[in-house]
Amino acid sequence: MNRRRFLAGMGALAGTTGSFAQSSGDGPPADFTLRIGPVDVEIAPRKIVKTTGYNGSIPGPLLKMPEGRPVTVDVYNETSVPELVHWHGLFVPSEVDGSAEEGTPFVPPRSHRTYQFVPRPAGTRWYHSHVYAGRNLHRSTYTGQFGFLQVVPKDDPARYDQEVLLALHGWNPYLSTKGGGGEGGEGSLEVAYGAFTINQHALGSGEPIRVKEGQRVLLRILNASATTVHRLALPGHAFTVMALDGNAVPHPRPVSILQLAPAERVDALVEMNQPGCWILGEVDAQMQKMGLGTVLEYAGRSGPPVWTAPPGETWDYLQFGSNQESPEPDDRVHLIFKQKWAGNRWVDHWTINGKEYPKTDPIVVRTGKRYRLILDNQSDDMHPIHLHRHSFELVKVAGKATAGVTKDVVNVLPKTQVEVQFVADHPGPSLFHCHMQLHMDFGFMTMVQYSDSPSSTPAAGHRQPG
Repeated sequence: MNRRRFLAGMGALAGTTGSFAQSSGDGPPADFTLRIGPVDVEIAPRKIVKTTGYNGSIPGPLLKMPEGRPVTVDVYNETSVPELVHWHGLFVPSEVDGSAEEGTPFVPPRSHRTYQFVPRPAGTRWYHSHVYAGRNLHRSTYTGQFGFLQVVPKDDPARYDQEVLLALHGWNPYLSTKGGGGEGGEGSLEVAYGAFTINQHALGSGEPIRVKEGQRVLLRILNASATTVHRLALPGHAFTVMALDGNAVPHPRPVSILQLAPAERVDALVEMNQPGCWILGEVDAQMQKMGLGTVLEYAGRSGPPVWTAPPGETWDYLQFGSNQESPEPDDRVHLIFKQKWAGNRWVDHWTINGKEYPKTDPIVVRTGKRYRLILDNQSDDMHPIHLHRHSFELVKVAGKATAGVTKDVVNVLPKTQVEVQFVADHPGPSLFHCHMQLHMDFGFMTMVQYSDSPSSTPAAGHRQPG
């Protein structure tokens, strides 16, 4: 039994007497119930994906929670391994955030727990498994364990006619060599996929998105992939980006392409002013051929859906922000990201300031202070960086100043620096990591620790093995 497996098992056992131990069933019913169990999904005719999901569906059920009103969620784990549910983008206590590194107890196999928290901030959030996968591609974010979570503001006047939720995901993952070397090639391993879907169907299967001419349709889009960046287009239409990661942008802008790294969300309004039958799909032809797309159909129109390649356009966070300097922080933290080649047919390891988790140095903060994180990507891969339990403001991207764009995931391109700023206003251990599952599992994590509050961070390496 290796150290990770031992610590994870101890966490699962200790968790049965944790701060929100299994309920007796005598209390009031929960606001929501999630059941983790096997799911078989026919993503295309006679093409069935066998995975683990919530409540027998892919994605899991939409959880709509009023902002600021306490909720309870019963989570039943009907599998044979410990699980965690992470409430991505919410400002919740460490012990219920869904991260073992922060001290959240596991949901034991064949048992259940009741999560209790106050949902905030308002916006498009999501929930997903947050356990260690490693080389086991049947665990964590490789599975169907994901779903939308909407925190509804108290004042939410609808300015659109229809709302459509779209979750992007890859299926049948396998480890392959970089550069298309295939199963027998040389080089480092990365994850490739056998199929893609939007929600539970591949392109050409399932019902189309039905719209009417003149409608304003709000698309809430989530990249629930474990490792893949997606670029979407809808021929003849523009996406007016209203929010990124659930947070309204200062300057909504129309764009022809949306780019989402793993865990990112985009809320975009589309004016339905081009009657016809269209493909809303991945710009990359191969990924679209493998299923990453859906059909959008106007009322009274039919026939084969049309796809035309969009004009070349670079995705840039800066276009949605203000061109101004942000206030000076109380402190700066420089974080350098590098990869460590582990050999042919092995997975690269990742370091933050020269160290792999669990040996990475924590980011030490004090309550109420403002911190600027300099995310210095010196590697050849992009990294969607996520900070748990906090949001941050983009203040500089590739040397250009910006303000007003608030996110909880930022995609840092290769050989690029991005600077973000956050206020340390949620005491307790908070996980900081790359949201590429393969990167996170092989070293790309550290902790934000508050120096003026007791730490409940568990022993380093406290993760559930694959």
